[in-house]
Amino acid sequence: MIEILGENYVHRNQKIKMLENYDVNQDGIVYQVNKNPIDYNKDYVNTRYVKYGELPTYMAHLRLGNIIGSLSRVPKSILDVGYGDGSFLKVCTNIISKCCGYDVSSYPAPEGCEVVSSMTENFYDVITFFDSLEHFEDIEFVKDLQCSAVCISVPHCHYTNDEWFENWKHRRPDEHLWHFKKESLVKFMNRMGYVLVSHTNLEDTIRKNPKQEETNILTCVFRK
Repeated sequence: MIEILGENYVHRNQKIKMLENYDVNQDGIVYQVNKNPIDYNKDYVNTRYVKYGELPTYMAHLRLGNIIGSLSRVPKSILDVGYGDGSFLKVCTNIISKCCGYDVSSYPAPEGCEVVSSMTENFYDVITFFDSLEHFEDIEFVKDLQCSAVCISVPHCHYTNDEWFENWKHRRPDEHLWHFKKESLVKFMNRMGYVLVSHTNLEDTIRKNPKQEETNILTCVFRK
């Protein structure tokens, strides 16, 4: 249980003083208070994806397999929020009839995919947030999504103490604005009207340093 106490919060009976410009919301999510988001342009996408070669495609297969396994079916339609270089959508086009992407960058979506200008205007069977939810200035929009299920993949913030958090590789001011533990993500999504179907650290098979003790990436599937 996480209890908010001004600039401090209690977790596992341990009182931790938050770093400057960070606080904890009602769901226990650590967030950056004063935000100045970076520019997510095509150069950002190239920096994040192109250098990894075929790894994004391999990751896309893992992600889609996890969704299908969690829901025990192939989605009828899918919206990938923050589709980046389009690796995930490209894999989806092989078995999903309607594949759409939403992104603030100008990077083109794969052939056969539609780029949409709104996340909340239309219904999709599944909406995905792979390394994207933590970048939004405000995440309350999730309650307005129209879908049967949501898949979210985020850096797993264990936050054992201020020193750990300050040196955590995923603490990127003005880029990663929200930091989730499994419990805080589940509580947030419950408040948005969703229930947890599955959670996994599957992406750690290719995204975790062998020397790292804690899990690196948390992936959860939720349904209405």
